[in-house]
Amino acid sequence: MVRGVRGAITVNKNDRDEIIAATARLVKEMQVANKFDPDDISHMLITMTEDLNAAFPAAGLRTLQGYDRVPVMCSQEIPVPNSLEKCIRVMATLNTNKSPQEIQHVYLEKAVQLRPDLSLTKEGNSR
Repeated sequence: MVRGVRGAITVNKNDRDEIIAATARLVKEMQVANKFDPDDISHMLITMTEDLNAAFPAAGLRTLQGYDRVPVMCSQEIPVPNSLEKCIRVMATLNTNKSPQEIQHVYLEKAVQLRPDLSLTKEGNSR
């Protein structure tokens, strides 16, 4: 079955190293929470808010083992007034036997506020 796994994380500043590290951290936590391998992924979409442009977030994936052949598309998030700043969002489309209820979407740092219904703890942790 093909399912989507969502995740988001915020960074403190528009810095290349911070964007790359945060993206890698988010995707790794999505992988661990949902027990998938890079070979299970069909493709990934990554967006960043308009205040982030110091790096392509896909560069963070390339630091992770097995992600060198995962198709990735990066784009800018819609700039909705008063939306969460400095946010990186990921949608991984993958093959899994998990039901929609078993999928663990991961929200880290200030991104927890995007989907508090899917987060078990306060800022900085996901479910």
